[in-house]
Amino acid sequence: MLYPDTVESEVLVHKPWFVTSIFVLVLALFLMFNLTGTAMGELMRPVIGDPLQSGFYGRFAIAFVIALIFCLNVVLIGFAPLRVQIGIVWLESLLLFLAFFAAFRLSLPFIQEKLPFLIAQGLFTTIYISAISIIFASIIAIIAAVAKLSSNGFAYAIASFYTSFFRGMPLLMQIYLIYLGLPQLGFVIDAVPAGVLALALCLGAYMTEIFRSGILSIDRGQWEASRSMGFGFSLNMRKIILPQALPVIIPPMGNMFIAMLKDSSLVSAIGVWELTFLARTVGQDSFHHMEMLISVAIIYWLMSICLELVQSRIERHFARSKVR
Repeated sequence: MLYPDTVESEVLVHKPWFVTSIFVLVLALFLMFNLTGTAMGELMRPVIGDPLQSGFYGRFAIAFVIALIFCLNVVLIGFAPLRVQIGIVWLESLLLFLAFFAAFRLSLPFIQEKLPFLIAQGLFTTIYISAISIIFASIIAIIAAVAKLSSNGFAYAIASFYTSFFRGMPLLMQIYLIYLGLPQLGFVIDAVPAGVLALALCLGAYMTEIFRSGILSIDRGQWEASRSMGFGFSLNMRKIILPQALPVIIPPMGNMFIAMLKDSSLVSAIGVWELTFLARTVGQDSFHHMEMLISVAIIYWLMSICLELVQSRIERHFARSKVR
């Protein structure tokens, strides 16, 4: 699907003022990061001979060439079809990241040795915690959203207090309060259930507003028409309101699921053997911190890409339903 601003953006990359602005911006950014931490006096110290041997002039020349190559890249890519542009930019970005990671001189044999353990133990635990938390969070969010839309003052007060409280505290604080606080009240809870409970309550508070806004997006005439047909509240929600609200709910819900996947790493603070915990412990024991951290970062990224693809497929399904 092409968005309305696609044609305009294709024309924009060929505008001289736009290309000039990009060139100046890239040049300034590269110089700023390249000169950070370098003594200005040494940079400006005159050098007899080739000006490029001077620190400042040499860095400026490198920045100029990089900015020029970047702008030429932007202009030339603009002539290609949209899908080709996306593929080229993704490939170039991936190569840049690989070059960045290669600068750390990572031990590939160590990664190959530890990667199966990370996937077998840490990946399974991460997916398990995230999936269970998402299920419970969705149930909590639907109930709280309905309560906030009801005319019952008690239900509205409880739901609004819940969303305010759990959205107003850091997630890590909630994990500690549940895992360390409940045992002092006589409720001993293990690390994994404590993490799932904290994630579900926190995510459910945010998802409550997503469900509430999706339900409110449905015209009130739909409610009145279903009531005139004798539909009860639960049947009305399941058959009329929620199916129409799903196209509004799905995009922000997809973002929340991806956020949940990454926020599950916080349960490593209470000793759960998920990806982040294993990466930290294995890296510390063998002094290969960057190998494990980068490996886990890529695993998280791949899982997020899978969720993005699922979300995109669901969105296309509902877009086709609207056309029909």
